[in-house]
Formats: sequence, structure tokens, C-alpha cells
Amino acid sequence: MIVFLAWMGLVLAAVPFLLCLSNLLVYRRPEFTAPEDHFAVSVLIPARNEELSIAAAVHSVLASQHLDLEVIVLDDHSEDGTARIVQEIAARDSRVQLATAPALPLGWCGKQFACFTLASLASKPVLCFLDADVRVAPDGLARMVRFLRRSEAPLVSGVPRQETKTWSEQLLLPLIHFILLGYLPMWAMRKSKDPVFAAGCGQLFVAERETYMRVGGHSKIQGSRHDGITLPRAYRDAGCQTDLCDATPLATCRMYRNASQVFQGLLKNATEGIASPKRIWVFSLLLFGGEVLPVILLGYSLLTGVPRALVYLLVAATGLAYGLRLLLALRFAQPALVVLVHPLSILSFLALQWYALFRQFAGLPSTWKDRTYQAT
Repeated sequence: MIVFLAWMGLVLAAVPFLLCLSNLLVYRRPEFTAPEDHFAVSVLIPARNEELSIAAAVHSVLASQHLDLEVIVLDDHSEDGTARIVQEIAARDSRVQLATAPALPLGWCGKQFACFTLASLASKPVLCFLDADVRVAPDGLARMVRFLRRSEAPLVSGVPRQETKTWSEQLLLPLIHFILLGYLPMWAMRKSKDPVFAAGCGQLFVAERETYMRVGGHSKIQGSRHDGITLPRAYRDAGCQTDLCDATPLATCRMYRNASQVFQGLLKNATEGIASPKRIWVFSLLLFGGEVLPVILLGYSLLTGVPRALVYLLVAATGLAYGLRLLLALRFAQPALVVLVHPLSILSFLALQWYALFRQFAGLPSTWKDRTYQAT
């Protein structure tokens, strides 16, 4: 039995390792050459209780190069100083506008309604949806728009560098790249418009305004809390292509700031992704079998004494699992902790996914930004 499990672990560890190597050849950082004319872009920032991050986000956008900018911040019924901070910036820079969100309609997620409202206020041909906790590099948005034009996809997104400081952030958030690059064949994503290959990052979307309005944009995902998957899926359902790039040098995001936010933030949208009833069994097998099981079996074999060939097999499987995390940590400037505690990260992630599914079956609501969303 242990021989079978060892071989299974080796195969399940090798698949994401090899797929990641293949993906890294095409998951590139957008290149940029200065255009003759500046790109005209509406940067749209939904903001609810974002006084700790909104000033940095807006100032970073205003420092952007090669862009004809308008920046619209939608204050989504904030109870802190978010609106006041934006008003002060707008008083000094006419490119900034502050808008107030209407009452949230029944059935809408707050972010999706805010983004759709912002799109209706925009005047430029390119829309950039930017989370309030993202800071962009001076050439970041211009490079994203250039990527949009070169990809010929009307919706693209980039995964910023994820800034992590607390142990809970470092334990779980670097798995974004691990899941994305280890289990999504990017050549198939770019070749096909099939919704099964829908992938994106809700922190940074760039879209052609005309196509966004024709497709329906965020109105097609009203109740979703996982726009990183569901917005590209809506485009693909409408027959449009979507694309994804490495935005590590283009933008930085501090998504969550403590364990409670990490837990609630990942829990709120888990069942729209890996924790869906159709996917969780497959991903549990893939992740546990390839990233945790070889480590357990290797420890067992060293303690009990098994044939040397079996030990070598388990060392190879464990090496592939840790090697992939080391490669990603180096590539995306992730802390060393993510490599050392890799099996624990996977186990914690899977436990959270199963807990999210349990909550869905039990009809328990999720809470985010002081709003409660019923299980669907």
C-alpha cells in the first residue's frame, strides 16, 4: 500500500511542478514602450472603510506615467474617514472625483454594485478597476493597458505582489500563485474561450469600456464575491477572450492585515472557487496527495525503515513539492516562511475550503466589510 501511495504522491507532485514550469514561460510581466499619445484611462476604485489605504492608492495612481487619467473613487457608505481623505486629494487634483454609492440593491454584492456604478460614471475608453488596497508603480497602469491592447482580449487582469506581514498572511496568501500556476494550463486559457479556463485577479482588472458595457460587466455577477473568477467567466460566456499577466513589478497589494481578515476574506468567496461541491474533492486529492502525503510518508519511512528505493521515491516527491514552493517564493518575492511550512499551508487552506462548504450546506452567512451575505 505504501508503495502505491508513494507513486501517487510522486505523480501528484510532479504534475503541478511541470505545469508551473510551462506556465512561467508564458505568464510574463508586461513589457512597455512609451506610446506617442497617452492612453486615456478611467481608474475606478470602490472604497468602503478604507481610510488606512485609500490615500496611498490614489496618490500612486496620480503618479502614473503616459496616461490621460481620471480617477473616480466611490465611497460605499464608509463609516470612517475614507470620503474625507478623497475629498482632500480631489481639492488638490482635478483628475480625482469622489462619488457616493446609492443604496445597495437586493441581491447585489457590495463590490460588484460599486464597480458597475463606477463604470457608468467613467468617460474614458479604458476602464481600470483597482482595489483600494493596491498601490501601482508609475509605469504600472500604462503597461497593463499596453498588455490589454497586445493581447486583443477585452478584459485582462494582473496579480500584484502580495505584501504579507503577519503569520496568517504568509501562511495562506502566497498560495494564490501556487494554485494559479500549478493547476491552470495557461496555454489553454489563451487558446480557448471556454469558461472553464476563466481566471483573473479582482485586485486589478483592465477592460475595454465598449465591450464591458456590451457584455454587462459586473451586472452579470451581481451576487458574486469572487470577481477574480466570475468576471472573466461572464466575458467568456459572452464569447469574449480574457487574459492574465504577472503584475508583480507593476503593483503591490496588502489584502488583509490580521488573522481575522485573512480568515473572513478567504472564507467569503471560497465556495465560488475551489470549495464548490464539484471541485473540492478533486483539489483535496491533488493538494493533499501531492503536497502533504509525500512528506508524511517520508517521515514514516525514515522512522520505520523501508527499502531504500522507496525512500528515494519519497524524497523525489517531497523535493518536487518543496521545490515548487521555493521556485515561486523566489519568483514572486515571497517570504521564506512559505517554503518551510508548505504542508501546513496546504492543510490550513484545505481545512478552510471544507469549512466554507460546510457553512454553505448549513446555510450560514458570511460577513465582509460589515455586510452579511447569505449562503447560496
